[in-house]
Amino acid sequence: MSNTLAINGGTPAVPPGTVKPWPPVDEVDRQMVMASLEGGVHTFGPNCTALEAEFAAWNGNRYAVTTNSGTAALHLCLAACDCGAGDQVIVPAYSWSSSATCILHSNSVPVFVDIDFDTMNLDVTKLEAAITPKTKAIIVVHLHGLPMEMDKVMAIAARHGVAVIEDACQAHGARSQGKKVGTMGHCGAFSCNQNKLHCSGEGGIFVTDDEERLRKARQLWSFGETATPAESRDYHAYALGWMYRNNDLTAAFGRAQLMKLDSYLEKIKQNAQVFRQALEGTPHLIQPEEPEGCESNWYNYTLRFDMEALGHAEDAAAFRDRLGAAMRAEGVDTGVWQSFILPAMTVFQAMNGYGQGCPWDCPYQEPVDYSLEQYPEAQKHCDSHTGLTFPLRPPNGPEVAEMTAAGIRKVMENVGKVP
Repeated sequence: MSNTLAINGGTPAVPPGTVKPWPPVDEVDRQMVMASLEGGVHTFGPNCTALEAEFAAWNGNRYAVTTNSGTAALHLCLAACDCGAGDQVIVPAYSWSSSATCILHSNSVPVFVDIDFDTMNLDVTKLEAAITPKTKAIIVVHLHGLPMEMDKVMAIAARHGVAVIEDACQAHGARSQGKKVGTMGHCGAFSCNQNKLHCSGEGGIFVTDDEERLRKARQLWSFGETATPAESRDYHAYALGWMYRNNDLTAAFGRAQLMKLDSYLEKIKQNAQVFRQALEGTPHLIQPEEPEGCESNWYNYTLRFDMEALGHAEDAAAFRDRLGAAMRAEGVDTGVWQSFILPAMTVFQAMNGYGQGCPWDCPYQEPVDYSLEQYPEAQKHCDSHTGLTFPLRPPNGPEVAEMTAAGIRKVMENVGKVP
């Protein structure tokens, strides 16, 4: 392979069209979706109830509720844990916006905790100091498919009597100490968006083992009613509710994809191992790690650049963008996953979610501080990362992983030639 970077006119390391799209769609998907289409029930239907039972069995939960998004599933978690006005909920300073905006949806206030740079997850050593008498719950995010060390989190939560919500939206099948994510906290949320490893186009799933939490979540999920669409409803709103239900067509696709999820996970793990090995020794590249007892599903293989060694600590984000552009020119399907740490987002800095300062100015609330210097590791990660999803997923095999790694190595071994 020529050392001339593709961005400078060289030949790309990964030829156009090499990386195949996600998810693979086969005859099983077509048959199940068409059967739903022709079945005549296109709202919440039989595929929805079947998906709930099948996902609960697959993940090891007593109960599951299918929703129209992972964000909706997260909101159900807040309701299931009785989070409301005057409450505070702890969440990592780096994640997708929904991990924190779901707290606002419950009229509660987020309290951010910095991340551990090595794992990219919430820094457990800083968790206990963030708990106050106002803390109602902790949201742990299994970011990019790497699970938190849940035994440590649950021990801290038990000491303080607070609930634990697992944001497992990216983490289907990931395990902490041998247990699947979504089975260790008091409740959890998964996403079935097209990018996710369990894909149904859009959608989400709420899980819990607690019948009372299930009841509270279902009430929020369907107009504040006390009966589900599968039961005899009186159409009376007993509490504040939303319309977060899934539809039968989406659930049919989700059921078909769930049948293949275990095989997907195994192939992605194998591709990730090939990719890691092919990248070993690449200069100035920080590979993701799995702490002992934590098994990632490799939803997003996230790399960081050693900006201090590269001499770009002061302009890390800009230089990262230059490296990313050079890699994409090589045919490497990579990019920045989240460009802002959560407390830097306007909705939190302005503290004016509902107008008139609510929920931060609620008379039952205590002041919180979102000064950005509190989150140096989150900012460092944010400015120095790039991530890959589709190159490591079926139908792409180890040969695609090796070509992708070659493109990354080519750029990093010719950093001085990046325009």
